[in-house]
Amino acid sequence: MDTKTADSAYRVLARKYRPQNFDDLVGQEPMVRTLTNAFETGRIAQAWMLTGVRGVGKTTTARILARALNYKTAEIDKPTIDLSVPGEHCQAIMEGRHVDVIEMDAASHTGIDDIREIIEQVRYRPVSARYKVYIIDEVHMLSNQAFNGLLKTLEEPPPHVKFIFATTEIRKVPITVLSRCQRFDLRRIDANMLTALLKKIADKESITVDAASLAMIARAGEGSARDSLSIFDQAIAHGAGNVDAETVRSMLGLADRARIIDLFEMLMRGDVASALREFRAQYDVGADPSVVLSDLADFNHLVTRIRFTPDVADDISLSEDERLRGRDYAEKLSIRVLSRTWQMLLKGIAEVDASNRPVQAAEMLLIRLAHAADLPTLDEALKSLENGASSSLQPRSDGPRPGNGGGETMNRAAPADAVAPMRGSVASGGGATMRLVEQSAQPVPVVPVQPAAEELAPAVPVTSIADIVALADKQRNMQFKILVKNCVRLVSIKPGRLEINLTDDAPKTLLTDLSQKLSEWTGTRWMVSLSREQGGRTINETETARRDSMLSDARADPDVAAILSRFPGAKIINVRIATPAGQAGGDPDGMDGIGSGDDTLAPVEEDD
Repeated sequence: MDTKTADSAYRVLARKYRPQNFDDLVGQEPMVRTLTNAFETGRIAQAWMLTGVRGVGKTTTARILARALNYKTAEIDKPTIDLSVPGEHCQAIMEGRHVDVIEMDAASHTGIDDIREIIEQVRYRPVSARYKVYIIDEVHMLSNQAFNGLLKTLEEPPPHVKFIFATTEIRKVPITVLSRCQRFDLRRIDANMLTALLKKIADKESITVDAASLAMIARAGEGSARDSLSIFDQAIAHGAGNVDAETVRSMLGLADRARIIDLFEMLMRGDVASALREFRAQYDVGADPSVVLSDLADFNHLVTRIRFTPDVADDISLSEDERLRGRDYAEKLSIRVLSRTWQMLLKGIAEVDASNRPVQAAEMLLIRLAHAADLPTLDEALKSLENGASSSLQPRSDGPRPGNGGGETMNRAAPADAVAPMRGSVASGGGATMRLVEQSAQPVPVVPVQPAAEELAPAVPVTSIADIVALADKQRNMQFKILVKNCVRLVSIKPGRLEINLTDDAPKTLLTDLSQKLSEWTGTRWMVSLSREQGGRTINETETARRDSMLSDARADPDVAAILSRFPGAKIINVRIATPAGQAGGDPDGMDGIGSGDDTLAPVEEDD
């Protein structure tokens, strides 16, 4: 294949090595298999929707599909995907100049008038080909009127017309259009496949290139064959025909992968000074701060993946340093450290990109990463505090207990007889709490006191989360009631001790608020701790599950199903359970809401 055309104009690699048939398509085997079976059995659709990121071959696939539909040679005159021998119409279709294959860019033809022109032309048979094929690229750019105008023709096109749509924004295409098309999601091309493709093209072009350079170009292409070939074209020009790792690294502004791993190691061992020096050295040779941090995030992600799927290290697009040292760190570093580093890097990269001082912002992030390498997570810290608090519950008579200065810890360290007279004042404000801390800081002799019989059990028994919700309702604290119902999962409950798990959206102060409210409402001190166990469902989750179950049962009821079929558009919005007339607690009309009464279904409410 010539590098230059007849007019001596250079053809870029992305155009020169554009796939000409289905065998040339890289990484789209599922789509090719489906089309192969469809063409062999004669089950050829009337419209196709091709979607995927830029550069994966949507427009090229559309042209190859148009070529397959109109394939004709001296021996073969039928649609086929075996395009090894050029047919009568093949070259004109692949060059986008065939009279019966109409390509339209929806970005510049968005209106109803453009679609009306297509609708008027579809009635006429093709001039020379078997099918008149309309290829509409970036179809999501069409206006709503244009989409609506196309619907009828798309649903019942003439037998000689086929439609092929391509888009990068499939969510912007109306569902009414999607339902009339066969959809193919063109996948990002694997880095290994891109590396092999680049190597094959380099051999054809007699370009000297090393494996590290190909891996960097494939990684920068992000699954796009066109982007990878464009970067390769640029690297060839940048290196005057000789592509090496240093050339590609300099061109893309990348840091050396080995140096990135060195920087990662410095951060993980908390060596701030060395990490800052290494970052400055990479910056001085042209590495972009954001790129350095992104490479750190990529390596952190690689280490995490290797920890769970060791086969990832066999990827040929990885360098030897990434492969060997990645395995080493996967064995040494905990998921706690890797997850926290990932979160900090993601947030820090956004800060660096938005900052007008990216170097300083990046350095501050590196300092935070190095200092956070050995910090415990929140649940570990709470567990540690809980264990320390549990040991402090044993009263001591040999002097004051050394503590961390916190009022809560000192409160727990005080003997029962010293705390009991001040319970009312402890809950009333900070001043009373400070007086308690001052008293408990002095040596207090322990005098065993036998509690009265009525003090052995809490004045207000609490044995479940529902009891806490009922207390909040009784105290008319609706906001706290909603938080408990939505956010608290019970692990275990004993008199004066509650272990729970919280949902992700729970407020940070809920644990402390729960302890304070229970102590205040029950007259008994409660220690509330956060558990690592999952716990049961929240009350809200339980109620929702039961409601969904009852709605499902209602839909399955023959009488309800008959009503729904009799009134199209009706739907069940609520289920009320019938209770015997006069039963205590029942509604005046003999109906209770979900969760009460027996299992007899009440009349179904309808929504038109």
